[in-house]
Order: sequence, then structure tokens, then C-alpha cells
Amino acid sequence: MAPKAPKTAITPTREEDYPEWYQQVVKAADLAENAPVRGCMVIKPWGYSIWEFIQKKLDQRIKDTGHENAYFPLFIPLSFLEKEASHVEGFAKECAVVTHHRLESKDGKLIPTGELEEPLVVRPTSEAIIGTSFSKWIQSHRDLPLLINQWANVVRWEMRTRLFLRTAEFLWQEGHTAHSTAKEAEEETLKMLEVYREVVEETLAMPLILGTKTEREKFPGAVATYTIEGMMQDRKALQMGTSHYLGQNFAKAFNVRFTNIDGDVEYAHMTSWGVTTRLIGGLVMVHSDDDGLRLPPKIAPKQVVIIPFITDPEKSEVVMNATKDVLAKICSLKYNDDSIRSHIDQRDMRGGEKGWYWVKKGVPIRIEIGMRDIESGTVTLMRRDKAPKDKMTVKIEELSTVIPKILEEIQSNYFAQAKAFRKQHLHEDIENFDQMITFFTPNNSDKPEVHGGFVLALWCGSTECEKKLDEHKLSIRCIPLKQRKKEGCCVICDQKASLDAIFAKSY
Repeated sequence: MAPKAPKTAITPTREEDYPEWYQQVVKAADLAENAPVRGCMVIKPWGYSIWEFIQKKLDQRIKDTGHENAYFPLFIPLSFLEKEASHVEGFAKECAVVTHHRLESKDGKLIPTGELEEPLVVRPTSEAIIGTSFSKWIQSHRDLPLLINQWANVVRWEMRTRLFLRTAEFLWQEGHTAHSTAKEAEEETLKMLEVYREVVEETLAMPLILGTKTEREKFPGAVATYTIEGMMQDRKALQMGTSHYLGQNFAKAFNVRFTNIDGDVEYAHMTSWGVTTRLIGGLVMVHSDDDGLRLPPKIAPKQVVIIPFITDPEKSEVVMNATKDVLAKICSLKYNDDSIRSHIDQRDMRGGEKGWYWVKKGVPIRIEIGMRDIESGTVTLMRRDKAPKDKMTVKIEELSTVIPKILEEIQSNYFAQAKAFRKQHLHEDIENFDQMITFFTPNNSDKPEVHGGFVLALWCGSTECEKKLDEHKLSIRCIPLKQRKKEGCCVICDQKASLDAIFAKSY
């Protein structure tokens, strides 16, 4: 017997093999592919378009809060990194280093020659190089606050890579600011965390938990690290972005000083914060289904795709003219303060193939137009948040009202579905360490199909307790900013505790 055709566009399904399902969704949506260089990726046009829309939205919010964009070198002298000991220690194992500046041909091969006097580290993050510039730009309290953002790439030599989630090179923005007081710098750190929350929840439709990292998990060299954490559909956590209060640590390392209003010399109080192309991986894992990618309309490169159905070549001009009229009508509409992004798929392919192509790419709305639709003055409309074969008939004159309304419904539905999933898998009933380990171990669980998720439980604050999680591949994802203000016992050591923490497996 011939094997049964798969019932879904993506195989394996999420339930069958989640990691492979993720890879297949990325492939089917044509988001990215592995590069010839180990651990790197080629971001394809559809994936890069998503990044551009994230950039556009976030860049505007960054500028709205008073920051300016600049650009700093890709290469950082090794001696710069050595100035902040904990910082270089935190990144040392991930650094790519340039040691030569010339290639010469020998026996048919290119050999590196011209050894550099000082090795150059390929940017893993920019605190060192930006701090050096800040030391020249800042002299007086009148130069503060200094609010700078950079859009760039960074290199961290990861051993285990996965497209978008963890690659040796990735794209990001990194903000760096300097302030005259600790209070102002701490306020900046939280302000940018809120900017991230706003963009990720309201544009990317991914619900977040905001919190602080533990001392063990914070950014190397920072006083405090704040994080936005999301739950993926395999119930693991993904760190979506971080905002760091650096205190005066980097200012002292790079001599960022200013003369205050009383004429005394002080070190500046600094911050840094960033999000990366990892957000695209989060989009895939939070919203997609077994038929492919599902994109929230606010971030979709194409929000509406129109597919003309031409069964009679003699009627092709009639169908195409009607299709172009519908396109013009939709393009004149506004959604989320922008013209609706629409496209006609005119490729020489069967209509059904085109439909599945756009399903897998996550387009929110598909519209089909054939002679029968033209004769009735209607179009056939399909929503990505509904079943693939779920169709509705809409009168052409009603599109002006229907399209923006449906886009907003899809945006809201995706956020609501993701939030409901997180609520279902966020557990507050785990009372001790044995229960927690059982909960996170599928073979030991009495309900293996629903094992894992987020555990919200009390923690005593001890690093020794935290280390016990390592052998079980668990971690404290954050200490939520919103605390329940209850007292009880630490879920790990059973000692008195009052601090809420989120425990989970993570990417």
C-alpha cells in the first residue's frame, strides 16, 4: 500500500518532533537557510522583511524616547575587553579573534601572514568600544544623558546552533547610555524594558513575563539585568531581550567621567540593552501550527495576497483586471497606521499550490478571484487563523470595512491564543524540589503529554540552590517584577522564602 498523504503541510508535527518541526517551518516559509560557514545563516528575503518591520517599529520607539543612532567598529582591540575583567570572562569562550591582516599564496593555498601587533576581537557586544568613545564625548554634566543606539551584527562562537535562535553571527540593536545619577540610569533600564514589552506584545503578539535575572544569570559586568521571557509551544522559555543597569563598572573601566554641577569629577552611570533576530525564532515557535508559519498582521511582509483563478484563457484579461481593481482597493486601506501590504500572485501555478504556498509563509489573509466571483461581485476570503479550507464570501464593496477588521481580529486572536497557552502551562502548585523534577521529567510524570512549562514558586535567593537546577537542565528564567508578596518555603531547599521566581527549561 502507498503511504498515506500527510494531513498537515508540515511534517513532522509539533507533537511528533518539535525541534524538527521548527526547522521545517523555517524552511517551508523560506525564512533562512544554513550558510557555508558553520553556525551562520543566510536570512532570505521573507525572513529579512520580517526583521525590517521589527527594526522599523522598534527604531521609531527608540527614537521617540530620545535616543540617536550611531555606528561603531566591528573589531575591538583585545586590550579594550581586558579592562573589565568579569565582562571579558563572560564572553571569552565565544570570541572570534583576528590575528593576521594579509593572505599570501604558497603551494596553491592561501596562508595568513602579517601578524597583528594586537589581536582584534570580532564584536561580541560593544560595551568596550562604545565606552571608549563615551570617555571622549563626555566631559561635563551638560553632556548627559548621552543616549545612543546601534543597529549591527555581532559574532559569538556558539557550539550548538539553530536558525534564528542561536547562531554564530546574528543581527541586533544595542543601546548604550550614560547618566549623571544611578536613579536616572535605573529608570532608563526599565524604560527600555517597557519599550521592548510594548513592541513584542503589541506588534509581535507574544505575551511576556518581565523580570530580573539572578546574580548568576545576569550580563557579565552588570549590576542588574532585566529580561523579557516568552513561552514557546514546547513549553520551554525563550529570552527575547535584555536591559542592563551597568552602574559605574564600565565607566570606571573605560574612564567615562564628568564634572558635576558642583565642579566635582564623577564616573557616569551606564546602561545597555538589546534584542536580536532571535525574535523571529520566537515568532515561529509561539504562533505557528502544523501547516506552517502564522504571522501577526502588524509584522507580516504581506498582509493580503490575492490569487486569481483563471480556468478559461479567454477570460484571463477579465479576471486580471478585476484582481487589479481589488488590489487597488485594498492598497488604499489603512491598518496599524500604514497602507495594507497587498500582493497579486501571478505565477504560472495551480491555484491550490499558490494557496498552500502562502499558508506556509503565514500570510494573514488570502483572497481568491475567479469568473464566478466576478459575476457575483464577490471574492473568496481565507484567514490564516482559521482552518485552511475555511472560506468566506465577501462582497467587493464591503472589503473596505472587512479587511482592516479581520486583520485586527487575527492580531488579537494570536496574542490571546498565546496568552491562554502560557496560562495553561504556568503552574503555581509545585511545592518542593521532588515535585518540580517530576514535573519536568516526562517519563516520571503521571501526565507526560502535559509535562513541563513554567513553574512559579518561591526561592530563597541562594546561588547554591540555583546550582542544583543545572543537572536537570533547568534554570531560573527571572524573578518577576510582579511579585505575589507571599511567604513560604523555597521550592528547592525548603527554607523560608518570599521571592517569586520562574523556573523552566530554556533555549
